[in-house]
Amino acid sequence: MIEDKQPQRTSLSDLGEFGLIEHLTQHFDIKHESTLKSIGDDAAVVDFADQQCVITTDLLVEGVHFDLSYVPLKHLGYKSVMVNLSDVYAMNATPKQITVSIAVSNRFPLEAIEELYAGIRTAAKIYNIDVIGGDTTSSQKGLLISITALGHAKKEEIVYRDGAKDNDLVVLSGDIGGAYLGLQVLERENEVFKVNPNNQPDLDPYSYIVERQLKPEARKDIIELLKELDVQPTSMIDVSDGLSSEIMHICKSSKVGATLYEEKIPLDPTVISTCEEFELDSTTIALSGGEDYELLFTVKQEDYDKIKANPSLTIIGHITPENNGIYLVTRGDTKVEIKARGWNSLTE
Repeated sequence: MIEDKQPQRTSLSDLGEFGLIEHLTQHFDIKHESTLKSIGDDAAVVDFADQQCVITTDLLVEGVHFDLSYVPLKHLGYKSVMVNLSDVYAMNATPKQITVSIAVSNRFPLEAIEELYAGIRTAAKIYNIDVIGGDTTSSQKGLLISITALGHAKKEEIVYRDGAKDNDLVVLSGDIGGAYLGLQVLERENEVFKVNPNNQPDLDPYSYIVERQLKPEARKDIIELLKELDVQPTSMIDVSDGLSSEIMHICKSSKVGATLYEEKIPLDPTVISTCEEFELDSTTIALSGGEDYELLFTVKQEDYDKIKANPSLTIIGHITPENNGIYLVTRGDTKVEIKARGWNSLTE
C-alpha cells in the first residue's frame, strides 16, 4: 500500500462548532431505554426509574496524561472512555451513557478528530454505551478530553470504598504493573526515534504491556463474574494510581488496616522480564505503577470458596484492625509499611 504523502486536511473552522458536533456524532446509536433524549437539544434526559445513578468524570490533557508522538488518536479515544467506565464498574454499577467534550487547537484537522471519535465509537459499541452529549471548544495549545459517565445500580448493589471490615479478604483482578512498563518502553523508543527517525522500533516482545498502556480494558467482565458467583464486595476501587495508593484509599475510607503478601501479587511474565531489562523492582512497579484499571476489592471470609479457584481473581491479603497499619509481607517474610507512591498528575 502506497502511503498518502498529502492526506486530506479539513480545517475545523470549515464546519463551525455545531457542524463539527453534528458531524462527529452522526453515527452514535442509542441503545438504552433510560436514554430519553440525547444529542440535539439543550441537555440530555435520562431516566433510571427505581435505580440509583452513578456519575464520574475524568479530564485528560495532552502533555500531562498522553503524548501524541506515540499514542494513536483512535487508541486515545478508546482509552478515554475506559478510564471513566472503570470508575463506574468500581462502584459495582453498570455504565449506560457518556458525554464527550474536547478542546482542540487549530493544528488538528477534522480527519484527526474523526480518528479520536472512531476510538470513542468503538468503545461505546463494545461496552454498550450511549453517547448522549458533550461540547467542543478551541484550545490555545494541544488537546483536552473530558468524559463524564453515567451508570446505574440498585441501591443495595452499589459498593463504596468504606465497607471493608476486619478479616475481609483483599482480592485483585487480572495482573498489574504492565501499563507503567508499557509506557516506559514507548518513551524509550520515542527517544531513540528522535535521534534516528529511520529506526523502526520492534515492539513485538512488549505487545502485552504496550497494549495495557495504549488500549486498556475496563473490567466489565469482573462485575458480571461476581454477580454469577453471588459475591457482593464489601469495598472496591479501580487500580488507576498504583496498588499502594488504592489499598490506602480503601483502608482510610473504611478505617481499617491491611496486610498484603508480595508473593501473591499477580505479575505477567512480560512484566517480570521487562523489569529485569530496565533494572526495576517488579514489586515496586506493581505497588506504584498505575493505569492498570484492574479492580481491587474486599470480600467476606465466607466467600472464599466461591472465588478461590477463579483464574481472573487473586487473593493478595486480608483486612486488619486500623491500629495494625498497612503492611506488605515480603518474600523474605519481612513486614514493610506500605506508603502511597502512586502517580500524581498534580506534581508530575
